Amino acid sequence: MRKALFAALGVVMAACVQAAPPGGSLNDRLTGDIAPTHDPVMIREGDTYYAFSTGLSAKTSTDLVTWKAAPKPLDKLPDWATKAVPGARDMWAPDISFVNGRYRLYYSVSTFGSNRSAIGLATSKTLDRASPNYGWRDEGLVVQSMPGDDYNAIDPNFVRDRDGRHWLALGSFWSGIKLFALDAKTGKPLDARHPVSLARRPAPAGGPAPVEAPFIIDRGGYYWLIVSYDYCCKGAQSTYYTVVGRSKAITGPYVGKDGSPLMNGQGTIFIRADLPEKQRWRGPGHAGVMRDKDGTDYVVWHAYDRENKGAPTLRIAPIRWGADGWPVLED
Repeated sequence: MRKALFAALGVVMAACVQAAPPGGSLNDRLTGDIAPTHDPVMIREGDTYYAFSTGLSAKTSTDLVTWKAAPKPLDKLPDWATKAVPGARDMWAPDISFVNGRYRLYYSVSTFGSNRSAIGLATSKTLDRASPNYGWRDEGLVVQSMPGDDYNAIDPNFVRDRDGRHWLALGSFWSGIKLFALDAKTGKPLDARHPVSLARRPAPAGGPAPVEAPFIIDRGGYYWLIVSYDYCCKGAQSTYYTVVGRSKAITGPYVGKDGSPLMNGQGTIFIRADLPEKQRWRGPGHAGVMRDKDGTDYVVWHAYDRENKGAPTLRIAPIRWGADGWPVLED
């Protein structure tokens, strides 16, 4: 499970690469409020990119390069959340989407080492704080896990399938990644008792095999499931890395390029740490994808910077879709 006790973490977002100054990769040019950033997700409204991260920190950008801190969308946990998860003090690993004329901000409520956790939801007509339509409405509890459950209700990701049905992927440790069918109007599960399993890692004799942070995208006739394996939250000692698999059905089964199943802890490596001769960026993970207006897919994730005391730091890169249909990070 994630040691997401980064209350002050903030995420930053992105604008068009074409607008960025020349020279080097996008990651080489990132500047401004890019650290600390943990569990980032991003979206664009108008000419502004918005990013949210653990702690519900928020940042904005207009050029995908320079990032500015912005006020949090929510100042504190709602009352229902403190009652549902005693001891919780913050909101982790948010997800942002635009659905039915409102932005949906899903977020996690938990404490380290426990699967007594909950997913909450807040909505707003706009992300622009200068607009008279701005304002977040608490929509309450979405789904909750308890110690008797075999999953952990954190790391939400909303996805709409090509038939218009709404889903929420979530999960961490325990029996892995789950998928819930949602009521399209409320954004809450149609049946919270019977989620679909998407990915798991059978535990070795020596202990757990972590899998968490799902994100699903639809492209090229496939659904693509991105998840993170191993351990985050240990600074430069973090062992996080990110894998991807695809499926014709949103409910799976998801497999890697070689056919290896994510339900058996396999898949195709998508983002890995720097090679030993470099070793600056460690533990890359919790990746999300944003499709820009020009059709470019950008991946946003965090990695721990060995040159900055292991601080979790924003990373962004475009995806190049190869001739074989599989995604390649242009980092």
